[in-house]
Amino acid sequence: MTENKLPQRHEVFLTDGGIETMLIFDDGQDLPNFAAFHLLQTQDGQAALHQYFERFISVATAARTGFILESPTWRANPDWGDTLGYSSSDLASANRAAIGMMHALRNRYQTSSSRMLVSGCVGPRGDGYVPSALMSPHEAADYHDAQIATFADAGIDLVTAITMTNAAEATGVARSAARCGIPCVISFTVETDGRLPSGQTLQEAIQDVDGASGTAPAYYMINCAHPTHFDEALVTGLPWLNRIGGLRANASRKSHAELNESTELDRGDPDDLGRHYRALRARLPGLRVMGGCCGTDHRHVAAIAAAVLA
Repeated sequence: MTENKLPQRHEVFLTDGGIETMLIFDDGQDLPNFAAFHLLQTQDGQAALHQYFERFISVATAARTGFILESPTWRANPDWGDTLGYSSSDLASANRAAIGMMHALRNRYQTSSSRMLVSGCVGPRGDGYVPSALMSPHEAADYHDAQIATFADAGIDLVTAITMTNAAEATGVARSAARCGIPCVISFTVETDGRLPSGQTLQEAIQDVDGASGTAPAYYMINCAHPTHFDEALVTGLPWLNRIGGLRANASRKSHAELNESTELDRGDPDDLGRHYRALRARLPGLRVMGGCCGTDHRHVAAIAAAVLA
């Protein structure tokens, strides 16, 4: 599927919420290093993943929107896989199995009014909140090549890099996806001041990646931050805002540091989050993909859908 044929450029698509927090706090699953893909090893884990996605699919089919099936592979890259004892072949098998599960869900639940896309989820090499394990764009492309190539072989519609903390790694992901001929989406996370953990502004990061990759990303997203954290960065009318096509916000207003230290899940207010999405959609002309991040579940995504589709 080529970039200009991605239906979410023109139609509303929902996606899921905070997969790791929901599996841990709601479903009682053990996710070492926040690695949801580790559940693929057992039948019970696979059943938990199915149940997780089915709750969000029900929201999309009820709302008659498209749905992006984001594979549970945010941690399925070499460094994180190594900490869990995965060899390179084990990791490739896990990535293929995750994409296979997304295809099975699409085959079972897709309808004429709820088109579904399979996205291969790429996470950062280091921590999702801290710009560690910094690489050059060339090094990042080489690092992420194996996972993205596995996704391409397994048959995906797009690659989505979630919780990117710096422009260089995001550029590498975009270049790797381009080498495989797969449309790519880059999702940056920001701190409470609206800047990436690297210190860059969203505008700087998007323009850097576009410039260094030949505008390879189909569009950009923001994830793992409350809308109030980046609201002031989105000055209406600036051309770069047209590049933002998706949002997966937290309902919690806490900073990344506060979330890391929390012993209880802060779910925020689903209806309030929906109102923020509705306001942001009026300001972001390209915003079509909407879901949640840490602490959000299917009820948050239902509230978002009700708000923006009213």
